[in-house]
Amino acid sequence: MLQFSTLITNWYRLNARDLPWRSTDNPYFIWLSEIILQQTRVEQGLSYYHKFIEHYPTVDQLANAPQDEVLNLWQGLGYYSRARNLQFAAQTIVANFESVFPANYEDILSLKGVGEYTAAAIGSFAYDLPHAVVDGNVYRLLSRYLNITEAIDTTAGKKVFKKVATELLDELNPAEHNQAIMEMGALVCTPKNLKCEICPLRSSCLGLEMRMIDELPKKSKKIKI
Repeated sequence: MLQFSTLITNWYRLNARDLPWRSTDNPYFIWLSEIILQQTRVEQGLSYYHKFIEHYPTVDQLANAPQDEVLNLWQGLGYYSRARNLQFAAQTIVANFESVFPANYEDILSLKGVGEYTAAAIGSFAYDLPHAVVDGNVYRLLSRYLNITEAIDTTAGKKVFKKVATELLDELNPAEHNQAIMEMGALVCTPKNLKCEICPLRSSCLGLEMRMIDELPKKSKKIKI
C-alpha cells in the first residue's frame, strides 16, 4: 500500500499547483480555504481566500466582525449558510478553545459547517493527523484504480471508500498524501478527458486494465418522482 502513496506523492511534488493555503500550516487559514472551496472552483475561491485573510487575519477578528460585513465579503460565492457557519465556528473557537484553533479531529469535527472530509483535511494539513480525506476527487480516483463498483452516494459505498482510503493512507506523511490524492483526481483522473497516459498509477490501475474507467464511479439509480 505504501507504493501507492509513494507514486502519488512523487507525482505531486513535480506537478502540484502553487496554491497559497498549501504553503502554510496555519489551521485557521487552512480552515478558511476549505470552507471557501466547498462547492466552489479553486479559480473562483482564490480571490475570496485572499480577501478573508486580509480582512480577518485572526480567528478573533472574524468572530467579532459584523455579520453583514462577513456576508458582504462572501457575496458572489453563494450558499450563504457557509459564511454564517464560518463566523459561528470562529465564535465557538474564541469561546470554547481560547481563540486557539482545535488540534484534534473530534474537536475540529464539532465546529459548525465542518464535516468528516473537512475535519480530515484540516487535521492532516495543519497538524499531520493521520485521517484520510474522501472527497469527489478521491471517490473517482479510488473507484477507478481499484475498480470499486459500490455506489459513492450510499451509506454502504461511503463506508467502503472510507475504509480503502484509510488503508492506503501513509500515516507518516498524511498531509502530502491527502494533497496528492486530491490533486491527482483534480488534474489527472478527471471526470472526462482523463490523462491516463501521464498517470503514475496506470500500470496498476484495475479500472484501466478492465476497461471500466468510463463507467466509474457508480452512483445509485434513484427513482425520479
